Amino acid sequence: MNNVEEYDFIIQPGWMNSGRDHWQSHWERVLQAKRVNNSNWDEPALEDWINGLEQAVQTCSKPVVVIAHSLGCATLAHYALRFPRTIHAALLVAPADVERENAPSTLNKFAPLPLSQFDFPSRIIASTNDPFCHSKRAEQFANAWGSDLVYLVGAGHINAASGHMEWNSGLEELRSLLNTAESKLAA
Repeated sequence: MNNVEEYDFIIQPGWMNSGRDHWQSHWERVLQAKRVNNSNWDEPALEDWINGLEQAVQTCSKPVVVIAHSLGCATLAHYALRFPRTIHAALLVAPADVERENAPSTLNKFAPLPLSQFDFPSRIIASTNDPFCHSKRAEQFANAWGSDLVYLVGAGHINAASGHMEWNSGLEELRSLLNTAESKLAA
């Protein structure tokens, strides 16, 4: 990826963290990214996760690009309300709908999800058959947050279990997002 050295990338995993085979772990190595260090991945607490993201942001010296997955997307939505204008751009992959009818009770702590527009360019990558976020809900998030929305057909939850390990085509989406962010800054 071109111009990686111009940004500080932060990996914000979802519930139970992203394992060794997950695309986020691969990207962490490729992008020399920082991973948010939450104290409890299995029993997530909203304040802990927001503070973990803020601690990661505070270690950055370049424009910050957050790469969030699943519950990490919900974390970023809450973070953006509390810390506006600290993020340069964000890629939100397979956002978890913590308000869905069958959501595990441990995720309810992240509800309600903020539906305010972000102060930074963002892109949601959603799947047409994600069991944790229906397409219409991903569209609602994109509209509310001011995010570009890209659908992957039949990609599940866009994680290692659905075959997304290195996920190099996702890196192309990240590159496109960064180009969009730079265009908006230049305008």
